[in-house]
Amino acid sequence: MKKLFEPDELGRNDTDHYKWGIFYYNPDDTRAIVSKRIKWADWTLNFANPYSYLIILGIIGFALLLEYYF
Repeated sequence: MKKLFEPDELGRNDTDHYKWGIFYYNPDDTRAIVSKRIKWADWTLNFANPYSYLIILGIIGFALLLEYYF
């Protein structure tokens, strides 16, 4: 079983898995959060995984909550 942040080379460097060169989309990769092609550039979301959209909605919802209360 893969961990959420397990670094591996499952298509991460394959340009066929990137839409428009920036969005990682690999249905064979089950992780929602993967390291970027450039290792010093942190992490990105796998947009083939439905949990990545929940992460984005959570971040936007949190920002809206902060804007509303402060």
